Amino acid sequence: MGEIWTEEQLIADGFERVYVESEWYGEPLAGLADIGGKPHYFKMYGYDHSHKADEYQVWPASEAVAELEREQWAIYARWYERQQAGEVGQESHPGHGGVDARYDELELLLAPHRLAPDGARRLVCEMRFVAGVDVRYRVEGPDYWLRWRPRPPQIIGCCADNQ
Repeated sequence: MGEIWTEEQLIADGFERVYVESEWYGEPLAGLADIGGKPHYFKMYGYDHSHKADEYQVWPASEAVAELEREQWAIYARWYERQQAGEVGQESHPGHGGVDARYDELELLLAPHRLAPDGARRLVCEMRFVAGVDVRYRVEGPDYWLRWRPRPPQIIGCCADNQ
């Protein structure tokens, strides 16, 4: 899993909390996290399996929308806890639709907010896991935080590649 850090270390190093992970494929692909201390949606831009820094489209989420996202995430996290304990099966996953009415209602309410607007910023991020967290998905968010920075400028025709 890699190294882990305390929340104090993460804050000191400029990492910010992730509230919702809506897509994961070996790394976070989409979700809701603080960027600059405010909730923002993030969605990976052009995932390509390369070792280059992955770019994300990011855009602000209002506090009201962020609360709805956290409410839906809490429904999922409580299901995940029950599923990990063997109390329920995969068929009861709230994301399947028709399983949890409030989850479904939130899905409809949140869908338009999850679309990246024109002009969404592009950033890259680094991920670190939180120490002392033994549950992957918790009501307060997944077990990692992210540090955001501007994407590096593209250098065209760099000498190292032309030798």
